[in-house]
Amino acid sequence: MAALMYQIFSSSALVSLGLYHLISTTRNYLKSPQQPYFAKPFHPFPHNRLRHLQLYLVTLCLIIAFAHQLLLSAESDPLVKGHTPVHRFTSLQSAAILFLFLLLSVSLLLSDSPSSLLPLPPDLFFALGSAVFFLQYSVSSTAATVQTSDLQANCDTISARISALTSLLCLILACQPRLFVADVGLGAAFCLQGLWVLQTGLSLYVEAFIPEGCHGLLDVVSGVEGSTKCELEDSRLRAVAILDLVFLVHVMFVVLIAMVTYAVVAKTVGIRRLGSYEALPTAAADNNHIQMKAMTGTQWALRAHLQLVS
Repeated sequence: MAALMYQIFSSSALVSLGLYHLISTTRNYLKSPQQPYFAKPFHPFPHNRLRHLQLYLVTLCLIIAFAHQLLLSAESDPLVKGHTPVHRFTSLQSAAILFLFLLLSVSLLLSDSPSSLLPLPPDLFFALGSAVFFLQYSVSSTAATVQTSDLQANCDTISARISALTSLLCLILACQPRLFVADVGLGAAFCLQGLWVLQTGLSLYVEAFIPEGCHGLLDVVSGVEGSTKCELEDSRLRAVAILDLVFLVHVMFVVLIAMVTYAVVAKTVGIRRLGSYEALPTAAADNNHIQMKAMTGTQWALRAHLQLVS
């Protein structure tokens, strides 16, 4: 039950972060159509007292996640006697990754402080974030190869792919900070990772969501390796196929969230960026047009006068 509660907590934090990033990114893009767009590592709240609320909440969530991974690494596996359980190493690796994210959050908070204790440019933060997400991808991939749980291995593999996508988007923003599509994709990736964390918790710890042919092991501590098992190869393949299909459903749902967010923010802001536009007539063009008309009228009057004289 504790493991499921942690999955729900992590999912809520990631989805909230992704939605806030999507809304803030879209709003900054639409409210200043005449100015070039630049991606930001974080989006401050409009009130001065709550300016760093996002960073405070992210830091608090990272501290809780870091402590949870340390506690999880201390859990003993009843099936492993005389050897160090594999989950201890994977939990310590996850704790190290979370500590790196915590350092980034604190560094960003110090960089945005009035005294500017750590004045780092935004592109450097995106580059560092890309490196940490790539490390998370590596850790998740390694955890998937050593898992004794069939469902946990597949969930870790999909989570690693999302981390690799997030790393790529951060790298693109470090090189091309004006690319609005990459910034929106980053917020969508956070939402997708959060939804998949929730799906992982349901598929591993809720009996109703465990695929047919697989079951949880009662003599194993919940949340450590080997908590679920598929007895037959056909059951394992069917469970993997179901999880892959569910992942595609989550992807479509995130795409829908991004589109609805853009539409709602565009309607709220009331300003749209146009890819192409027609140039309005300038004052000089109007003067030239009036002068041409005046010259044409003078020519007709001169011609009429010459005809009368002749």
